[in-house]
Amino acid sequence: MGVNFLWKKIMKDKLKRDKFRTARGGYSRLLELNCRLCNSLVVKYQKDGPGSIYRLYFDRIVYPEKLVGLEKFSLKDIPSLKCPKCKEILGTPYIYKAEKRKCFRLYNGALVKNKI
Repeated sequence: MGVNFLWKKIMKDKLKRDKFRTARGGYSRLLELNCRLCNSLVVKYQKDGPGSIYRLYFDRIVYPEKLVGLEKFSLKDIPSLKCPKCKEILGTPYIYKAEKRKCFRLYNGALVKNKI
């Protein structure tokens, strides 16, 4: 078994099951989101429900470790989402008012998604 296979199995078991997932039909998947400019990995993210990605909710980010748990911090203390390699700004932190959740609002076409 490869490292990637084991990581996928571990993360699948750790998918969050809460009211947000239920509201979106109970369908979740893990995605690798890469920078559109340099194609380097930016985040691994639990996407709930169908559709495009316009926001990255802080409580759904599973990698990298420095971005996990950002929901506990004040928005003024959270920097913009940047590519770790080319430093392109990909999104800005804000509160999505409809759900009262903290997230990154992504710039149009900033990230390329790959299913894990």
